[in-house]
Amino acid sequence: MTIPSTPDIRAGRISAAECAVRFADATPRFTPAQAVLEAERCLYCFDAPCATACPTHIDVPSFIRRIADGNLRGAAHAILDANPLGGMCARVCPTENLCEQVCVRSTQEGQPVAIGRLQRHAVDALIESPRPQLFTRAAATGKRVAVVGAGPAGMACAYTLARLGHEVVVFDAQPKAGGLNEYGLAAYKTPDDFAQREIQWLLGIGGITIQADWKLATTAQLDALRQDFDALFLGMGLASTHQLGLAGEHLAGVQDAVAFIATLRQTEDLTTLPIGRRVVVIGGGMTAVDAAVQAKLLGAETVHLVYRRGPEAMSASKAEQQWAQTQGVHILHWLAPAELIGAEQVSGVRFARQTLANGRLTSTGDMQTLAADMVLKAIGQDLGNPVLGAAGFQLDGARILTDGDGQTNLSGVWAGGDCRAGGLELTVEAVQHGKLSAHSIHARLMTA
Repeated sequence: MTIPSTPDIRAGRISAAECAVRFADATPRFTPAQAVLEAERCLYCFDAPCATACPTHIDVPSFIRRIADGNLRGAAHAILDANPLGGMCARVCPTENLCEQVCVRSTQEGQPVAIGRLQRHAVDALIESPRPQLFTRAAATGKRVAVVGAGPAGMACAYTLARLGHEVVVFDAQPKAGGLNEYGLAAYKTPDDFAQREIQWLLGIGGITIQADWKLATTAQLDALRQDFDALFLGMGLASTHQLGLAGEHLAGVQDAVAFIATLRQTEDLTTLPIGRRVVVIGGGMTAVDAAVQAKLLGAETVHLVYRRGPEAMSASKAEQQWAQTQGVHILHWLAPAELIGAEQVSGVRFARQTLANGRLTSTGDMQTLAADMVLKAIGQDLGNPVLGAAGFQLDGARILTDGDGQTNLSGVWAGGDCRAGGLELTVEAVQHGKLSAHSIHARLMTA
């Protein structure tokens, strides 16, 4: 195909009014009547499979019954007692692969109870109420705990420790707390600054101090934290992105999808954000979908999401893939990037068609070229912090090995979330890591 030589990247492809419509809440909230009707579909199963499927083990039938009874405050209590970030998890968890997948209504009728939307209904009602704080702190223990990372794992750990009476200082590299919830999710999933409203709710428990713009860069910093605090939790998330390793990767117009999403989330007026007319997103996960859909919403004429394997191998859920397609994103499979084309500015990407031979990806020899003014790379992230290896942590690749409660091989240090080896790399799992580590830290401090 002919590759245009003149790039077409500019801001203002859509009006401010259209932008507001396009980036509005992707999942409309239930009205009170809708919530009650949906809650009454629940069978309130004994030993409910939905509660078992939830990584934080929320008592799903209990909170849904309370919604049906009109007791939203009680429903929120049941949710947040198990998952202090229940509001965000209700928005971003792949419930179709977790609680809703095993819902008995799903097997009976092919339509599960809308657990995620009901969870959001209850938590939103609480946070927007005159008395949003449900819990109180235990008596002060006199113990101080440091948490590195203000993402889901770190904030869940900090909140749980604060409830137990400890003083917590959370250190984070970004100007705002929230981690992935603030910087890494599509804007249409978390409108109305919900990430920061949830942070304020978490801080309302008391006993938590946030120290922003602090990055773990030396072993001396780590040693100081271990010396100055009674325990340390690491919940740093993933700091670096994988590279394609191809010529042309540093051409203008080529950027990490993670950085694209972070910039979008921190841009107040989205009409000022430049976007290409032809955008190619390389990857098959949730980040790739979020980047591709938002590029389309910003006014890109064509957006291709390109993945080297088939749809069943994509880490983005089937629902996310379908959502991308309904928003006008073209998803192409079995294509691996081979070359980024351009002089100073990217103008296209050449892909090699793939097939499976004896279980391994192999090029067929056929090539396909896509024109592109902008290329977004979403091929995964690494922890990428050399301090951890230098400090003596046992690592699996670049991630920290822990026991089931998050304790590392270094005395007094726990870890959770995406920086911890193994797991699903889900927000709800990071919350559970933080919560379990907090209880483990508490038990250790109270018996020391």
